[in-house]
Amino acid sequence: MKKIVMIGCFDTKAEVFQYLYQQLTSLGSPILSINTGLFGSTELFPVNLENEELAAFVRQDLAELTKKGNRNEAVKVMAEAARQKIQQLVEMGEVGGVIGMGGGGGTYIALKAMQNVPFGIPKLCISTLATKDVSNLVGARDILLLPSVVDVAGRNSVIDTIITQAAATVHHLSKLDFTRETQQKRIAISMFGNTTKCVDRCTTLLRQEGFEVFAFHANGSGGKSMEEMIRAGFFDAVLDVTTTELADDLCDGICSAGPDRLTAATELGIPQVVVPGCLDMVNFGTLESVPNHFQERNLYQWSPDVTLLRTNEEENQELGKRLMAKLRGAEKRAVVVLPLKGISEIDREGSRFHDAFANQVLFDTIHSEAGSILPVLEQNKHINDPEFAHFLVETLLKCMNNGA
Repeated sequence: MKKIVMIGCFDTKAEVFQYLYQQLTSLGSPILSINTGLFGSTELFPVNLENEELAAFVRQDLAELTKKGNRNEAVKVMAEAARQKIQQLVEMGEVGGVIGMGGGGGTYIALKAMQNVPFGIPKLCISTLATKDVSNLVGARDILLLPSVVDVAGRNSVIDTIITQAAATVHHLSKLDFTRETQQKRIAISMFGNTTKCVDRCTTLLRQEGFEVFAFHANGSGGKSMEEMIRAGFFDAVLDVTTTELADDLCDGICSAGPDRLTAATELGIPQVVVPGCLDMVNFGTLESVPNHFQERNLYQWSPDVTLLRTNEEENQELGKRLMAKLRGAEKRAVVVLPLKGISEIDREGSRFHDAFANQVLFDTIHSEAGSILPVLEQNKHINDPEFAHFLVETLLKCMNNGA
């Protein structure tokens, strides 16, 4: 029977973890408890994997770690050990869910430990940091964060309520069968507000062909999630309409998906059609948040808390190089398609971001970097024209059926 993995620092949080253990047990959940504490354990409930054994799993001596007095190093070691151990348990088919709880250190360890738990297996962390930005720890995982409201430091009526809710949540989610038999092939597609018309039309056409389509918002976390799920073998092909996260990565915008964006499909060798969608823009927050060196540039307030920066010729040249560098090695399974009349909704003739010269620099760079190795196709259409969407789908189907 699959178990709920209960992970935490049982040396300092024993009382609250005892209550969590009792709640899970009362619901009928079998538990595998892992102690990540640095300075001891507890006898309040059964501990299946003690901290010394966990540290030894990554060839570390817990006594030596604590003797050094470097808490930061010790926390990192225990987090990595927990991640590897839980990954092993997942591969053995023993994990039905994971639940953790803690303050700063406990949250770090729990969230890091959940990183290799596959999509669909419930992962929940009660945390004092749940209302803060912990996106760097959550990453692209489907982790549920539940604010502790009060500190995780002994029982009271508030934390008891939170723990009871959390136990019920992870218990019932672990009973759900999220798998379903399907013969449908699955397509990942990237979108933004400025490419919605294109993506909606492509989705309709692909569904008519019998595909299951998964749209990812190109806001940084969306791109990371898409890349991670591609690497997990979830998709049969990728229609990367909106590669705007590359522009944010270049100019330090708020929607960067990091250096691994646009690499997974190439690494796995699955068919992909790539469009330089929304490479005309970089995302920032409020107008005041735009860095000083960009304040005199072409800026567009998309909403009160989103300001777009129009990329220039120099940036577009670099973006063309970066895009093509990420596709090297995908020559037989990738095609780049260029919409010559505009790469975003606001990059139309007469619109605020329309800059034919800057676009041409981007297109010329893509052609130059591709050479004779990677196909680059042009369409004298705007990215949101219906005909462009039809062409993208036709091109993707050819890639899937015959290779690019």
